[in-house]
Amino acid sequence: MAIGEYKPGLEGVPATQSNISYVDGKAGLLEYRGIRIEELCVHSSFLETSYLLIFGELPTSAKLKEFEVDITHRRRIKYRIRDMIKSFPDNAHPMDALQTSVAALGMFYPLGDFHDADYIYQATVRLLAKVPTMVAAFHMMRQGNDPVMPRDDLDYASNFLYMLNEKVPDPLAARIFDVCLTLHAEHTVNASTFAALVTASTLTDPYAVITSAIGTLAGPLHGGANEQVMMMLEEIGSVDNVTAYLERKIERKEKLMGFGHRIYKVKDPRAIVLQELVHKMFDQFGHDHYYDIALELEKQAFEKLSSKGIHPNVDFYSGLVYKKLGIPSNLFTTIFAIARVPGWLAHWKEQLSDNRLFRPTQVYTGLHDVTYLPIEHR
Repeated sequence: MAIGEYKPGLEGVPATQSNISYVDGKAGLLEYRGIRIEELCVHSSFLETSYLLIFGELPTSAKLKEFEVDITHRRRIKYRIRDMIKSFPDNAHPMDALQTSVAALGMFYPLGDFHDADYIYQATVRLLAKVPTMVAAFHMMRQGNDPVMPRDDLDYASNFLYMLNEKVPDPLAARIFDVCLTLHAEHTVNASTFAALVTASTLTDPYAVITSAIGTLAGPLHGGANEQVMMMLEEIGSVDNVTAYLERKIERKEKLMGFGHRIYKVKDPRAIVLQELVHKMFDQFGHDHYYDIALELEKQAFEKLSSKGIHPNVDFYSGLVYKKLGIPSNLFTTIFAIARVPGWLAHWKEQLSDNRLFRPTQVYTGLHDVTYLPIEHR
């Protein structure tokens, strides 16, 4: 790339150096701190993976227990934040409610010293603990109900599912949800992570950093694809309609939701893990005809689009999992946000270690030496 060359969307332009995660799009490889995502999904938990991402190493048993206890004891939110959420419009999008709620946290926890390891730790624990509570609180209150208080005896995934409907989830459902969070926890410098880095470089507080990342994730070109996948499967309606739907999409050169990725040129490794989870869920909790539609769509899309490097991504199957867990489709992107908090925090912490304010340049395409025209002559 030539010096000064303009690259739309900064595609392929290195914006930072990082040792947090690695993606090989041709090999279908995703690693967190050098550990393959498939291995973490089998052996780890979301909170252990969060610790790995943020602090750079797997915790000892004692450190993990301390981390889990600290998060558990910080799940509750201030009553003023709860009252603020109660005043949101019932038809507000949950991502807008979450962004506003996280921004409000910064007013309760003043900016501290970035050289203070305890300040970093407390902010990290607080955000991991409270973001799920705020998502669940808005979901309950928009239905006219009081929020469900978190339970200290439930693990991270089980507690969130409990707060959504005041019902303790099946252990398998909770474990599958925990794996989903792990799969979405980090993915190099995507749009929301880049927004977090830019905000972090100003040395503002971590709540503003996460707020900016959430706002970026809310855009339809970044988050929300799994919600649109479910809408697509509902529109198709049955396996018999797949061929006509796919041919129509290809003919019109329209995007097929849940397919294709800026990096992966093979099937997204996260989609492979999710597909296995879908099998387990349906074996345990009953079949879903939308899965049949998804399988047929993937089969036909492979025949017609794989030569172009278009394969299912993580969003293609995640919506099916969330739907089976009883999570409303308009909460899907907030689940993505809950999962991505540790990745954003890891990049925030890494940015602070060698900070320099982001200040990109531009290629000017405007006019020069334009004479001001008085208003009476316009």
